[in-house]
Amino acid sequence: MKVILLERVPGLGDIDDIKEVSDGYALNLLFPKHLAIQASNAKIKELKDKEKKRAKDTEKELRETQSLADRLEGYTLIIEDKANEDSLLYAAITPQRIAEALKTYGFPVNKTMVFTEPIKEIGDYKIKIKMRHGLEANINLTVNAKIEAETGKSKK
Repeated sequence: MKVILLERVPGLGDIDDIKEVSDGYALNLLFPKHLAIQASNAKIKELKDKEKKRAKDTEKELRETQSLADRLEGYTLIIEDKANEDSLLYAAITPQRIAEALKTYGFPVNKTMVFTEPIKEIGDYKIKIKMRHGLEANINLTVNAKIEAETGKSKK
């Protein structure tokens, strides 16, 4: 009997695989545990249509990710933050902060995509952004000291 697997079955196959099994195996194990359904012509056609749609969606996502990687490659991001006289930042620049800054400029990046240690000093850095499908881009990060506006008070 031909069946379509609904879940991964060790020793038999993965989800959406079409397999030939004995009637007893299908009727006594696979069907009662909802691991498979009988493979009719309609179900096989439905499965093939689903696979085509999945392939089309994956191809579209790959194009979008490649476009993002191309736009990000070599991009220079400037972040200003408070620092002391020794060029040490009061608060580290984390992957989360870099991702949020990139989002404000229209790059859909999240913190898990940004690969860097927390940055604690003013300066220029190369940051790696890793995306799905094995794509990655390198951006330039410039961390500058934020200039505080004078409040008019004098120090005594």
